[in-house]
Amino acid sequence: MSKNNVIRELFDRSIDKKIWVAPMAGVTDRPFRTLCKYFGAGHAVSEMMTADKTLRMTKKSLYRANFDGEIAPISAQIAGSDPLELAEAARYQVANGAQIVDINMGCPAKKVCNKLAGSALLKDEDLVKRILDTVVNAVDVPVTLKTRLGFLNGHENILRVAECAENSGIQALALHGRTREDMYLNTARYDLITEVKKIINIPVIANGDIDSPEKAKYVLDVTKADAIMIGRAAQGRPWLFREIAHYLRTGEKLAAPEIIEVRDVLLGHLSELYEFYGEYSGCRIARKHIAWYTKGLHSSNEFRQRMYKVENTAQQAQVVAQYFNQLLEHGHIMSDIQIEQVDLLNP
Repeated sequence: MSKNNVIRELFDRSIDKKIWVAPMAGVTDRPFRTLCKYFGAGHAVSEMMTADKTLRMTKKSLYRANFDGEIAPISAQIAGSDPLELAEAARYQVANGAQIVDINMGCPAKKVCNKLAGSALLKDEDLVKRILDTVVNAVDVPVTLKTRLGFLNGHENILRVAECAENSGIQALALHGRTREDMYLNTARYDLITEVKKIINIPVIANGDIDSPEKAKYVLDVTKADAIMIGRAAQGRPWLFREIAHYLRTGEKLAAPEIIEVRDVLLGHLSELYEFYGEYSGCRIARKHIAWYTKGLHSSNEFRQRMYKVENTAQQAQVVAQYFNQLLEHGHIMSDIQIEQVDLLNP
């Protein structure tokens, strides 16, 4: 299948294809991507994987590069600052099964930016161009780009970067509506995403603060973006993709999931995490997901303090099931919880 055909299939007319899962380090592993796709996400990009080949065979990197049984197309995100290392990393991921390679120029984390990777690359437009040209020419699959408005507020250079990306052969651009200086503070700005959409011909995916069906429609309408990308708001709330798709189709909001469905989704997610990571890592990685799923629920803080002390997967799943069963016995519902969850995710 040609590069254009792969991208064309991602941007067909179906509503689901407009809703993407953002790559989030430590979150968007194969179990999470699979779950989000089950709930209607049209595409998911992997966690970023370093281009440093000396770290490629570490346990963490091998988990991040595990695409076994994943719904196509498989998109692997790579991060680094050396064009040749990134090109080699792209070839490695294609050989590993990736059908799309995504370049990370958006991560604001200090440990990434200190290595002149992620959003720090936006300070050097010449290096941006060399990276894009080198990676695009290194592989026969589509290469996409995830980035931000710029490095510093008042010095946003996304319009030049976007044109450079298109000229380099980048097939789609995902744009977070903040600068690196913003980190995840302040409010995502959509005006420059709108401007980018006007000046380039490749698909644009809008990202940042999309945490409800109404916000999803608003961002699509305002920016005219080809798709939206959901990140933090889907943590502990994978049914958000179902809710957004339904709202975009009908203009109506779905009811919040019942407690019993939340319980079953979480227990299923835990089972996948345990199988994927094994006993030790599975138990520990699951803790943050359990915390996200239960945030805002009745007596959830007390429950989490107990849950954090559990050291094995069998007991962890058991205490989760017991907690939700107690909620069911006392007739607790989810309808008043979703607003609190969103506010907590986006303070």
